[in-house]
Order: sequence, then structure tokens, then C-alpha cells
Amino acid sequence: MLRNLIDYLDSVKARDPAPRSRWEVMLYPGVWALGLHRVAHALFNARLYFLARAVNHFSRFLTAVDIHPGAKIGRRFFIDHGFTVIGETAEIGDDVTIYQCVTLGGTDPANGIAGKRHPTISDGAIIGSGAQVLGPITVGPRARVGANAVVTRDVPESAVMVGIPARQTLVGAEEYQRHFVPYGTPCADMFDPATQKLELMQCELEQMRKRIAELMEEHGRRTKGGRHEDDVPERDRA
Repeated sequence: MLRNLIDYLDSVKARDPAPRSRWEVMLYPGVWALGLHRVAHALFNARLYFLARAVNHFSRFLTAVDIHPGAKIGRRFFIDHGFTVIGETAEIGDDVTIYQCVTLGGTDPANGIAGKRHPTISDGAIIGSGAQVLGPITVGPRARVGANAVVTRDVPESAVMVGIPARQTLVGAEEYQRHFVPYGTPCADMFDPATQKLELMQCELEQMRKRIAELMEEHGRRTKGGRHEDDVPERDRA
């Protein structure tokens, strides 16, 4: 258990340069929220729902993080800063990072899997601050959801989602995932969908100009003595 705790604290330090020691990480509200959730989840699985809720309410009072006792959470889960809401049927994989003011919210179960109202966050995903991930959708492994994005549809593996509603950028996370991406938001214009659309339009315009130049050159070759080739009688063409 001690070894697992040390590994967890080290994983937090690897994602957050602020703490100088493991003891500082121990003071993080997200760490306390996760520890208390483990207790509440065990009580929930034992059908001690009232006690599970009591631990949940105490945790929310202490940490400002609201994790329903029924939520399933994997290893090395890190909530940075807090003020996060995680619903009952949410499922979170290993090495997931969530920043402040994120909601893993639910929708009408009739719109998805019966009884499954909240999202599934796969291993290694990052959810940026203020993001809202809603409904029984799946955020793929190593996907990034940018700050303040609103996600209501499945997110492919290694995709980078930004905007309202969230849309995928043209550059996948595998292009830059060698390093941790704070807040799940690439801080460069090259990852901005609007900028990328303008660049695509510029490329298409250049291709059109090149094609027009080729057509004009071909037209010039077909012109003979000031007359178009189509104007030359058929017997003269032979």
C-alpha cells in the first residue's frame, strides 16, 4: 500500500511542477478527494448507500470535489485544484488528469445505454479546466479535451478537442504527446481549428492558381498564328 501511495504521489509530481515534495502533494484537495472516494465507493459496493453518501458529503465539504460514490476510477487519477463534479455512472481509466471546474455530467439514459448516463474517460486522457463532458460517451485513450470545451460525442483515441461544441483539431495528440500537455490545450496557433481552416483555404487557392496557370499555358500552345486550334480547318490540321 505504501509503495502504491508513493507511486501515485510521484505520478502527480510528474504532471504538476509546483510541489517540491511528496508531502506537499499530500495536501492537494484532489488527493484527499480520491482517497475519500475509495472509501465511499467500497461502502457503495457493499450497498451501504447512506454511509457512502455521508463520506461523499464530507469529502465535498472538505475538498470542493463532488465524486459520486458509484463512479469507477482507475489508478493514478489526478484532479488538479478541484471544483470538479463526477457523476454516478462515470468510468475513469488509469493515468487520467482532470483540471478544475470540470463536469462529467449525465443525460437522459434513454439517449444512450440503459442506466449509463455519464461518460467513460479512457487511460491517459486529459480534461482541461472548465470542460463539460456530457452523456454516456467515450473519451478515447490519450485524448485531450481543451479548456472550456463542451463534449457530447465520442472522442477518438489521441484526438484533441476544442470549442463549443467540441470539434477535433487536424493535428492528433500523437504529434506532441512526448510531453505532458497542461490543461489539455495546445498553446499554439497551429492547433487552432479556425487557423487550420484558413490554411487549408490558402492551400486550395494556391492549387487553383496553379491549375489556372497550367490551363492558360496549354491554351497558348494550342494557339497557332493568332488563331485558336479549333478555328483551323480539319484538312489543315493534318
